[in-house]
Amino acid sequence: MEGQGLPRSVLFACTHNAIRSPMAAELMRLQFGSLVRVDSVGIRPAEEVSAMAAFVLDEKGGDIAKRRPKGLDAFGEYYEEGPFDLIVSLSPEAHHTMLDLIPALGAEAEYWPTFDPSLAEGSREQVLMEYRQVRDGLARRISQRFPRPSTG
Repeated sequence: MEGQGLPRSVLFACTHNAIRSPMAAELMRLQFGSLVRVDSVGIRPAEEVSAMAAFVLDEKGGDIAKRRPKGLDAFGEYYEEGPFDLIVSLSPEAHHTMLDLIPALGAEAEYWPTFDPSLAEGSREQVLMEYRQVRDGLARRISQRFPRPSTG
């Protein structure tokens, strides 16, 4: 899929669906709106989305505060909209799991190693800086990986 046009659908996957994958999905929505069907999933979903992830996305106009982490059971055998064109895994565990789901859940898979900012230590501001670095890194990767559609 590298070098091809914008996919119609992308699923971002990480371990808990609380930080990295919801951030990436929301950043993709911010860049491409309804042009791409975007979702996110966790291998072992958390109870809620990280408040710090929601905070740093809010700084860029994104909103994940009300989203609820979901697991693979949300994409059951009868997933209405069909498989995704691309699954982007952001953690090693997610990548290993997602590779086993090609082609049922997605046509192709890519691995974007992404630091888990919940492991950051220090003051609130130092931890927020780590979340911002993850956010900005994901935004850069999305911009570099996915071409902007020509406006004509």
